[in-house]
Amino acid sequence: MRPTPRPNILAIDAYVPGKSGAPGAARIFKLSANETPLGPSPAAIEAVRGLAADSALYPDGSSRVLRAAIGAAHGLDPERIICGAGSDNILELLAIAYIGPGDEAIYSQYGFLEYKIVTLAAGGVPVVAPEENYTASVDAILAKVTAKTKIVFLANPNNPTGTWLPATEIARLHRALPPQTLLVLDAAYAEYVREAEYDSGAALAGACENVVMTRTFSKIYGLANLRLGWGYGPSHVIDALNRIRSPFNVSGPASAAGIAALSDRAHLKAAIDHNARWLPWLTTEIRALGLEALPSVGNFIAIRFPQTPGRTAADADGFLAARGLILRAIGAYGMGEFLRLTVGTEEANRLVIAGLKDFLAHG
Repeated sequence: MRPTPRPNILAIDAYVPGKSGAPGAARIFKLSANETPLGPSPAAIEAVRGLAADSALYPDGSSRVLRAAIGAAHGLDPERIICGAGSDNILELLAIAYIGPGDEAIYSQYGFLEYKIVTLAAGGVPVVAPEENYTASVDAILAKVTAKTKIVFLANPNNPTGTWLPATEIARLHRALPPQTLLVLDAAYAEYVREAEYDSGAALAGACENVVMTRTFSKIYGLANLRLGWGYGPSHVIDALNRIRSPFNVSGPASAAGIAALSDRAHLKAAIDHNARWLPWLTTEIRALGLEALPSVGNFIAIRFPQTPGRTAADADGFLAARGLILRAIGAYGMGEFLRLTVGTEEANRLVIAGLKDFLAHG
């Protein structure tokens, strides 16, 4: 006799992050978690240091100053912004607020694993829409919509594939959804995208009653350890989320770091420029080795390995890890023949290509 969790909780496969170490390797290059190689802004670091003496005090419960800074940086109404401990916190709140037992939430075949987790945790039914060439399909998503569909989760760009949908396709998806279905656009990697046809979803979330955009400070801003994200959407949705979020769900250091990071435009530009240089370089070099690299607009690349014994993704993972090069196995996404590589420093990027050459040559 003991307390028993709801059956849907036990149906959840716990999220497993990318590994960060390799026993025996002299140096470690962690390229498994899509972290920025430039680190956080020096201004953000100083902002955190400056709050150490205030650790006994509760933070601003409404994140008012942070929301104002986000609104100013992106041209958005702060009253329609909600902040959380990472954008996954916002995803959790959305699921709790809008999904009940038997309700459905749709996500694409290779979409972020958190969508399934939050749906099951809320008692809902996760529905998977097949992708085309590792890219979300609007038609496939719409074919899965029923009267039970409460949320459609769409990562754009998507993790772990790096693929994306243009603004016209996002608009087409929204037009065809029932008005009572919430479209959640997860734009965690928006700052990296340089395609003219791309849109983060802010305009749609600002104009529509059933669209929410989520963003994060974990990626290009380099604040993953502080857990900071935000969402933007219609007032009635933000009001619902504020009713169920924890009273102090954003720490003072995280808030201060986010505000400082937003003000450091030079550091943000440096991170964008670094990725713009090395993402295409890595893609070209990987393909020159005869490996498939999915076309990515994020700060990572999904690399497909052959099924030949001794040349598989698992074999490559072990070979590279022995050299201290830590990539992400993504079998949990149904992509067991792939490894995901984060764009790293110049040294790390060159070492990865050299390591892949040696692996393919010698195994």
